[in-house]
Amino acid sequence: MRVKFGSFKMSTISVSELNQPVQTRSAGLKFGSLAFVLAMLSMMGPFSIDTYLPSLPSISRSLGATSSQVQQTVTVFLIFFAFMSLWHGAISDAYGRRKLVILSLGIFSVASIGCALAGSVQALMFFRALQGATAGTGMIVGRAVVRDLYEGAEAQKLMSHVATIFTIAPVLAPVVGGWLQVWFGWRAVFVFLVIFALLLLFFCRRALPETLPRSKRQRLVPAFLARSYWKALTTGPFVLSSVSLGICNAGFFIYIMSAPRFLMTHLGLRETDFLWLFGPIAVGMMIGAGISGRVAGKISRNHTVFIGYAIMAFAAVGNVILNLLLPPMLPWTIVPLFIFVIGMTTAMPSLTLMGLDLFPSQKGLAASCQGFIILGSNSLVSALVPLIWGTTLSLAVTCLVLTAVGLLALFLYLWTMKKRVTAAV
Repeated sequence: MRVKFGSFKMSTISVSELNQPVQTRSAGLKFGSLAFVLAMLSMMGPFSIDTYLPSLPSISRSLGATSSQVQQTVTVFLIFFAFMSLWHGAISDAYGRRKLVILSLGIFSVASIGCALAGSVQALMFFRALQGATAGTGMIVGRAVVRDLYEGAEAQKLMSHVATIFTIAPVLAPVVGGWLQVWFGWRAVFVFLVIFALLLLFFCRRALPETLPRSKRQRLVPAFLARSYWKALTTGPFVLSSVSLGICNAGFFIYIMSAPRFLMTHLGLRETDFLWLFGPIAVGMMIGAGISGRVAGKISRNHTVFIGYAIMAFAAVGNVILNLLLPPMLPWTIVPLFIFVIGMTTAMPSLTLMGLDLFPSQKGLAASCQGFIILGSNSLVSALVPLIWGTTLSLAVTCLVLTAVGLLALFLYLWTMKKRVTAAV
C-alpha cells in the first residue's frame, strides 16, 4: 500500500512483511522517504531550542526576569529532554514506534501553546519542561527504526541521510526565530512551534510506518526494565562510546547555548544575523554526513570515527590558537566551528551504531540510554554556559577540554572492546 502526502510518497508495510528478515522487509520502504520522515522528527529538538535563542533578551524584559533565569528555561528543557530519553525507547519497545511518536507530538503541541501564553518565567519553565519531555521522542525512536530495518553499511547510510536532511534545522530555526522576534515578538516563536508540531503530527499519521512487529515487542515489566537499564548503563563499551559522543557534542553545543552572547555581544550582530553561526554549522554537518555516507561499507566504522575525531581535534586546537592571536571577528571566529562540526558529523553515525549494536534485541532501550547520556552532557553544559561565555577564548578553551575528554573516552571504548574480543576468543 502507498500513502501520499502532497507530492510526497512513501511505501508502508504490512504486519506480515514486518515478520520477515530485516534485509527483506527493508526493501518495502523507500530509503529517501524514510530518511526524510526521521530527519523531520529529529528536528523537533533543535527547533525547540534554536528558534527562540534570539528572543532570550526580549523574554527577559517582557517577563521581568534576569538573563540567568531565562537561560534556565533552556536548561530545564534539556533536563527533561534527557530524562525522558531514557523512557522513549523502552516505551516504543513495548507499544510500538508509531503510537509513541504521534502521542508525543500531540503533547508537544499543547506545551507550545502554554509557552506562547506564559505570563511569568515560572510558567514558561513549566511548559518548557513539558516540551522537553516530548521533543526527543522522534530522535530516540528514529534510531530504533533504523536498526529495525537495516544493518551494517545500509544502516550507516540511512543515518547519514538523516543527518544530511537534518542540517536544515540548525540553519532555518534561528533565522526563522530571529525574524519572528523582530516582526511579532517572542510569543510568535512558540506559535510557530505549535504549527510545526501539528503539521508533523498530521504528516506522521499519514506516512510514518510501524516497524516493530508485535511478536518482537518487550513488556513494560519494572523488574525486567530495571535489569535492562542496569545492564546497558553498566556495560563499559556502551557507556564509553555514548560518553564520547556526548562530550564531543557538548564541545559544539556550548556555542549553540551561548549564541546570543557569542553573536550579539562578542561579534556585535543582531537578532536577524544568527545565520552567521548556524549557516556554516549546517554546511559543515552536511559535509560530515556526506563523508560518512560515502565511506560506509568502504572503510571500517573504526576508521571513520578516527577520521572524524582527528578533524575535531585539529579544529579545537586551532580555535584556541586563533582566539589567542586575533580578537573576535567575522569570518575567522566561525571557521574553526565549521571544521569541528565536519568531524563531529563524520564520526557520529558510525559511533552511534557501534553502541546500539551491543544490544541487538533491545534497540529502543539502548537508543534511550545512549540519548540520555548524550543529552545529559548537553544539559550539564547548558547549566554551566553562563560561567564560560564571558569571552570567545574561554569558550574555545572549554571546547578543547571537552574534545580531549571525548577522545579519552573513545580510546577507552576501543580498549575495552579489544579486551571483550580477546576474552571471547
